[in-house]
Amino acid sequence: MNKFVRRRILVGALAFVVLLTGVVGYANKGMIRAAIEQLQGNDYPGPGTGEVTLTVNSGATGESIVEQLVELGVVKNFRITYQLVLDTNPGFFPGVFTLKKEMRSVDAIAILSDANSGALKRTTIKEGLRASVLFGVLSESTGIAKTEFETLFKKPAEFGLSASLPSLEGYLFPATYNFQTGSTAKEILQIMVDRMQQEIKTFNIPADKVHKVLTLASIVQKEARLKEDFYKASRTFLNRIDDGMHLQSDATVSYGVGGSTVSTSKADRSNPNGYNTYLYPGLPIGPISAPGSVAIDAALNPADGKWLYFCTINLETGETIFSETYAQHQVAVEQWLAWMRENPGYE
Repeated sequence: MNKFVRRRILVGALAFVVLLTGVVGYANKGMIRAAIEQLQGNDYPGPGTGEVTLTVNSGATGESIVEQLVELGVVKNFRITYQLVLDTNPGFFPGVFTLKKEMRSVDAIAILSDANSGALKRTTIKEGLRASVLFGVLSESTGIAKTEFETLFKKPAEFGLSASLPSLEGYLFPATYNFQTGSTAKEILQIMVDRMQQEIKTFNIPADKVHKVLTLASIVQKEARLKEDFYKASRTFLNRIDDGMHLQSDATVSYGVGGSTVSTSKADRSNPNGYNTYLYPGLPIGPISAPGSVAIDAALNPADGKWLYFCTINLETGETIFSETYAQHQVAVEQWLAWMRENPGYE
C-alpha cells in the first residue's frame, strides 16, 4: 500500500474518531441534562418545613437511610436520592439528626454526612441514666443551664404526653444526638421524646400499655447488667407480681429517695413514696431511668422461667444468679457479700 493510500485511511480513521467522540460527548451531555431534569422533577424544591428526627445507627447502609428519609417525608423519591448516594459516596455519621420535611435530596444527604453540619458536638445519652443525671449531660454538651431542663421535667403535657404522667422520666430515649446550634431546652427534650415515640411505634406497644412497659423496662435497665440477663430479670419481676409478691427493687427505692446508688438503707426502704416497691405491690408509679431498646424488648418479651429472685454476685463482671426459691437466693446473697468483703468500696 503506497503512502498516499495509507495517509487517506489514517485521516479517515481520525475523522471517524473525532466524529464518534463528538457524538459520545453530546450523548453524555444529554444524559447528564436528562439526569438533572429527572432529579428536579422528582425532588422537592426545598428548603423544607417543620421538623422530623431521623436516627442513623452505627453501620447503617445508605439504602436503609434513604428509605427512612422517604418514609419521614424528608425526600421525595427513593431511586433518585439513592442514586445520589451511590454517585457521591458520602460518609454517614451515627446519631439522631433534626431535618425538615420536603428537603432537597442533596441538602438532606449533606446534613447526614457532616457531623458538624450546623450541629453541636454529638451528645451521647447512655441507657439507664435518670433524668437528674441526664440533664447534667445535656447541660454540659449544649451550654444550656441544667435548671432549664429541670423546669420542664414535670410538664409532660407540653411534649404531647399525658398530663397524668408524673414526669418525663423514662420517656427520653437514650441515644447519640446531634442537636442544632441555638436549640432550646424544650426543643432538645422534644426531640428525645419524639425519638422514644418512634421506639414505641417500632415495638408496636398499645397506647394503654406504654407506661407499664417503660416502667418495667426502666427497672430492668437499672437492675440487670448483662444483655442476656435483661430478659430473665423481666420475667423475675413479672413472676413476683403474678405471685402477689412485692418487687423489692432497691433501684426503685433509691430513685424514690433521690439516692445516688442502688444500695439502700432500712430508712430508705421505709420511706412511703410511690417508688417504694418494698412497701407497695406491683410496679412503681413510673419509670426510674431511660430504658434502651434491649430493656424495652425484655419488658415485652421476657424469658421463660420460674425465677422469683436474682442477685448480682460480682459487680465487676455483672455475673448474676437467678433463683426459684428463697433458700437458693440466700446462697447467692452470701456469695455477693463475700465478694463485697473482698472488694471494699463498691456500693
